[in-house]
Amino acid sequence: MSTSTVVIRVEDTLKDAFAEAAQASDRTASQLLRDFMRNYVRQQQEVAEHDSWFRAKVQEGLADTRPAVAHRVVAKRTRALIDRIAKQAKND
Repeated sequence: MSTSTVVIRVEDTLKDAFAEAAQASDRTASQLLRDFMRNYVRQQQEVAEHDSWFRAKVQEGLADTRPAVAHRVVAKRTRALIDRIAKQAKND
């Protein structure tokens, strides 16, 4: 695998603190930055995959041609179910 050099500009205090933190965990700054980069790329791929899945589900829902049930009908059916369960519980 070929490698490249990445140059970034950071404050000296941040660079020193990062190098010290890396050393404390027995890692080099380069190792940690590679890990961070891999994780970021993986996260972005997961976000893109989820976005693609979500958009497909939305399109699937929009293409659904089944008739919708009006809110008032659902509310009426739900109320009847609740009343029936309450009545049954009262009789038990």
